[in-house]
Amino acid sequence: MIGQRRLILEPREVPLGGVRGMNVLRALPHRNLPTIGAWCFLDRFGPADTEMRVEPHPHIGLQTVTWPLVGEIRHRDSLGSDADLRRGQLNLMTAGKGISHSEYSVGDGPVPLDALQFWVALPESARHGAPGFERHTALPALAIPADEGADAEATVVLGEFAGVRSPATVHTPIVGAEIVLSPGSRVHLPLRSGWEHALMLVEGDVVVAEHPLDRNGLLYLGDSRDEVEVSTTAGALLFVLGGEPFEDEIVMWWNFAGRTHDEIVEAREEWEAESATGAASPRFGAVEGHDVRIPAPPLPDVRLMPRSRTL
Repeated sequence: MIGQRRLILEPREVPLGGVRGMNVLRALPHRNLPTIGAWCFLDRFGPADTEMRVEPHPHIGLQTVTWPLVGEIRHRDSLGSDADLRRGQLNLMTAGKGISHSEYSVGDGPVPLDALQFWVALPESARHGAPGFERHTALPALAIPADEGADAEATVVLGEFAGVRSPATVHTPIVGAEIVLSPGSRVHLPLRSGWEHALMLVEGDVVVAEHPLDRNGLLYLGDSRDEVEVSTTAGALLFVLGGEPFEDEIVMWWNFAGRTHDEIVEAREEWEAESATGAASPRFGAVEGHDVRIPAPPLPDVRLMPRSRTL
């Protein structure tokens, strides 16, 4: 068991999407914590007036989870998927052995945009499988009784929360849920004691387990909790993520989640070979409607190693 923790994971600003991209805030992975359950990556892009142009790029060994807050995002991938995504809807892309995709904001020029994007590491049983894409426009919701004030509202985005399950495909025991707290409320959120959890404050103000949380802060709670108390003065929008601790050590580099340095090198070489020739390979395919793709960055001069948990 990991035990109960209260650790703030501060986000850092990083560039996304190459020369036509944008800056985002990245809360996960953390240098001391590569995964929370199978969640291995968390970005927030926005809120901002921006023109999002993330050109085609590859993935292996993970799922991408896109959860918009403001604005619309157009997803296109090498399976032929072409879907606009808006508030309350979920795009779930499973990379498996390999896929490529692009993400554009919808509208001409800069538009209001805000979203959370996560990656979920795939276990050995799924990471070499066929890629896939799902769009869910209706997700299950539930009320969580309040100790003070109005009940909280929860939307189950991925996995299972409080006995309610999302229709989206998962490959490990996991939870991803949005929580809306009314002003002046205090609520005990139900958790599974064998899972580890973290809470992100998206908007508003909140105290979690007697710990005030700043906007975009991610509070890691460890495991061994059946519930956690949250309270707010002005109201809050939270995101809960967690799951059964992920047993495999993963090698993450650029857009790839593998197990060894050699796997990453092979994936990079295949993507770069496609970029050089212009011909799509069976592994990553091609995204229609684009004449530009994001090249892979140079590999470091050292051998890539798994990210180890030190907490």
